[in-house]
Amino acid sequence: MSEPQGINPNIPHSARVYDYWLGGKDNFEADRQVAEATMAAVPGVRESARNNRAFLGRAVRHLTQLGIRQFLDLGTGIPSQGNVHEVAQAEAPDSRIVYVDNDPIVMAHARALLAGTTEGKTAYIEADVRDPGAVLGHPEVRETLDFTRPIALVMVAILMHIPDQDDPAGIVKAFADALPAGSYLVLSHLTLDLVPKQTADDYLAATRSQAMHRTPRTGEQIARYFDGFELIEPGLVGVSQWRETPLFPDTATWMYGGVGRKR
Repeated sequence: MSEPQGINPNIPHSARVYDYWLGGKDNFEADRQVAEATMAAVPGVRESARNNRAFLGRAVRHLTQLGIRQFLDLGTGIPSQGNVHEVAQAEAPDSRIVYVDNDPIVMAHARALLAGTTEGKTAYIEADVRDPGAVLGHPEVRETLDFTRPIALVMVAILMHIPDQDDPAGIVKAFADALPAGSYLVLSHLTLDLVPKQTADDYLAATRSQAMHRTPRTGEQIARYFDGFELIEPGLVGVSQWRETPLFPDTATWMYGGVGRKR
């Protein structure tokens, strides 16, 4: 890939490492080195990333089949195959999607997200998900989404990047409170519950660099993010087990995923 202006290719970045695991091309040698080192240290981390991406696609597709036509995707990351608007508008061309991210690396690639269907709308805003008021009050969000009708709030693999001191539960609640009844929360999160202790220890040792800093949480902690929502079947499970046979069933599962309907 060419080097976007203002981005240092010699410093690894979690979004580009994730892009590499997904088979993308928007990464540099420094990112690939971190990605390969992590893959060597812990089993199944790349496959788990791909299972997580597949979970996102299945959840969005399921919600469009339930009649949801609006999606607010927080912390969207570098565009890859199976973006929310691609999945939703393939099922329902009139779907309307807003992507939110505050990362200049993501911004460098965000234009790829803007090509949606003519029947629907796809928008991208640069904002920090830790400031729900700024996101919810953004003119383009208000122009694109109708907050009197159900909206799917997508928080896939984002809260694990938010430390406890930034109150991730409060962030989820602030967004959820702005949604009407009948809206949905699509959420996945890093966990160490579903792997052996030694594997978990190896993962923590391999991901101590700033580029890969994440906060794993337990299933009990993650379930609290769904306060005010009713989890739909099969509940909060490993992402590879959500409503379909997993892509990589024999590898370690690092992510919980679930979808809840606002009461």
